[in-house]
Amino acid sequence: MTESGLTRLVECVPNVSEGRRPEVVDEIVAAFAVPGVLVLDRSSDPDHHRTVITLMGLGPALVEAAVAGARACARLIDLNHHRGVHPRMGALDVLPFIPFGAETRLRGGDDPDLDCAALAERAGRRIAAEVGVPVYLYGAVARHPGWTALPEVRGRGFEALRAALAARAADQDPPDPPGPDFGGPGLHPTAGATAAGAREVLIAYNVELADADLALARKIASAVRERDGGLPAVRAMGVPLAGRGLVQVSMNLLDWRATPPAAAYAAVAALAGENGARVEASEIVGLAPAGALDGVDPADLRLRGFAPDMLLESRLLRALTTCEETR
Repeated sequence: MTESGLTRLVECVPNVSEGRRPEVVDEIVAAFAVPGVLVLDRSSDPDHHRTVITLMGLGPALVEAAVAGARACARLIDLNHHRGVHPRMGALDVLPFIPFGAETRLRGGDDPDLDCAALAERAGRRIAAEVGVPVYLYGAVARHPGWTALPEVRGRGFEALRAALAARAADQDPPDPPGPDFGGPGLHPTAGATAAGAREVLIAYNVELADADLALARKIASAVRERDGGLPAVRAMGVPLAGRGLVQVSMNLLDWRATPPAAAYAAVAALAGENGARVEASEIVGLAPAGALDGVDPADLRLRGFAPDMLLESRLLRALTTCEETR
């Protein structure tokens, strides 16, 4: 890829409701890997029952990848038989487009191929029309008040949203929630709905606790999340990890400059220590911008399996180098 091509790159991070069947994840990841798209990372967790995939490419290619991936998810995942600790409303649950190259932007501008909000709309419209899965728009492309925040779109998940939409359809003066932006009015019977959006980069960062119960993990999550007066730009929830016999404070760092992983770790570790618990390990799900760990020793965060290519820029460079070598 030329240097000018790099300035036009967009990141896309599909979140898929499957984390226990590697062969199914393989098939879904392969579906996203259309020409012009680099698959930089995949991260699956059986307790969350979820896989996070990191894609990079030019805008039009990412839209094609989104449609192909959504089709595979709808074919291979049945949410009626899906149980995990992470909230979800769709087989392809979340589809965010994220500015990366110097020419790309969150929204606006003269070129829709560089506009993440426009890409999310195009992908959402096509997923609804071609796959039959309704799409809600969130983040910078949200059309409804309050839907800039993903949790407000997802609500309490697939089952609750399905029931609410059915009740809405039967009511002549329907209450919330509004129907999908594309498709619907109800959910796909097995694949639910997809939230397609445009947002800035975030870091999915989890801290696992030993000698703690779920009540403590939830207490710490409440203390660190911004909504409850905690750290800026942090969403958090406490969840059990039955497969590991631990509990976890699962966080989204919406602005890693405001709250980097080191600050989130320190806050969770301090609260755990005050309550007789300790940090077992922490993890970054997917890839993180290099600046988020600048000057940090990963060992100080008990960061599991850290390697330099967990950084987004390093992984992209490796992928581009591999592409050049195979030409």
